[in-house]
Amino acid sequence: MADTSIGTAAQLRDPNYTPALHKAVPLGIQHVLAMFVSNITPAIIISGAAGFGFGSDAGAQGFPDMTYLIQMSMLFAGVATLFQTIGMGPVGARLPIVQGTSFAFIPIMIPLVAGKGVEALPALFGGVLIGGLFHTLLGTVIGRIRFALPPLVTGLVVTMIGLYLVRVGIEYAAGGVPAKAFNNPEYGSLLNWSVALVVIFVTLGMKFFARGMLSVSAVLIGIVAGYIYSMFFGLVSFEGISQSWNRAAAFGLPIPFKYGIDFSLAAVIGFCLMSFVSAVETVGDVSGITKGGAGREATDKEIQGATFADGIGSAIAGLFGGFPNTSFSQNVGLIAMTGVMSRHVVTIGAIFLIVCGLIPKVGALIRTIPIEVLGGGVIVMFGMVVSAGVSMLSDVNWNRRNMVIFAIALSIGFGLQLEVMNLKPGSPNALQYLPDTLRILAASGILPAALIAIVLNLILPEELADEATEEVSGGMSGHGSGSLPGE
Repeated sequence: MADTSIGTAAQLRDPNYTPALHKAVPLGIQHVLAMFVSNITPAIIISGAAGFGFGSDAGAQGFPDMTYLIQMSMLFAGVATLFQTIGMGPVGARLPIVQGTSFAFIPIMIPLVAGKGVEALPALFGGVLIGGLFHTLLGTVIGRIRFALPPLVTGLVVTMIGLYLVRVGIEYAAGGVPAKAFNNPEYGSLLNWSVALVVIFVTLGMKFFARGMLSVSAVLIGIVAGYIYSMFFGLVSFEGISQSWNRAAAFGLPIPFKYGIDFSLAAVIGFCLMSFVSAVETVGDVSGITKGGAGREATDKEIQGATFADGIGSAIAGLFGGFPNTSFSQNVGLIAMTGVMSRHVVTIGAIFLIVCGLIPKVGALIRTIPIEVLGGGVIVMFGMVVSAGVSMLSDVNWNRRNMVIFAIALSIGFGLQLEVMNLKPGSPNALQYLPDTLRILAASGILPAALIAIVLNLILPEELADEATEEVSGGMSGHGSGSLPGE
């Protein structure tokens, strides 16, 4: 319910309205709390996959690199958010859109960096840069390409992203990654699982039995509870916290081309293709904000500006060692809940993120969080990604045509995911005869599934849509045209 003490009904629906500072600041911080954990999680996952993060053999040597990536995630989420709220020429929707590091690109990034250490980062950030510039170009045509990405396609892709990532949550909750499990006798121990379960249950309790800011920041509170629980069982030591705090600088500026930059064909293609999905997600979020906060449809200028900000924000982040940014759907729901449409409130949140990103000690403290604690949070977050995809798919009209498209795309894409994931390094696999570039792109399963779904949706005749489907769907065919989360 909207807090009318903040302003009149007309003011609350106005993006240019600024509440009194003593009300605007808490609202801005509330937006940060809602997205904080989700924003830093990709940096933690990619660090671990590359071999210098949690569960890696790099140990202390990986401390500055992982801390820096976390720092950049906060800093450039804030910068990209300012592009959206304040704007810069045609860039930015000038709406209360919160930007953050995108989950969608993680399945593309993991095969690019897996076990390669910091040596893999130049090609990764080259992909982020080019993908961001390509994403910016999509802003000029986004209204004309949405037809190729209906809920059938976007729902499939989002669901597969979540399914790809939930494995990470289980590995973290058990105490590491499988490659290290052979050297870790505590992998999968009751203690490790108890830590993750504390995070999950506290998160659920806050989400469903608390109100206001406590409910909005449920995942963050769950992680804090898991952190405290871990300290009681010796998984976190005050000495370790002190060492991390002392090793990190009090202030640090981003370093352009810190890891260098390189251009890998696989990285460039992968990031560009996933930009389509990210762009459509942003369109859905913009529509959700204008409908939920102002009771109107988003204008073409707002949609185009939001897409430009997505791309420019990602490209700039890539220059400094940051990951692709996108609009965060959880903040769309927060706007609908508070009823406050002010973009300046979100600007305050963006400034808070930038300040955190300029203080490496914040990243250093985040790095002391045990991997089991993050596992509990990740299980919740990535499970919600799957749920968002299923929600999108629930609006698809499940006629025979759409069922065939979904079946073939899912079978090939998810099948590739399972086959490649379960193989030991160096063993034969279903993609071993593909060129390196195609093998990396196909390994996630998401890009093949998306391409198959897009092509089949464009070429299969619509006449099939009129055929009865009860004999194969059990009479559970859906209705409506579908929408993205927040729409």
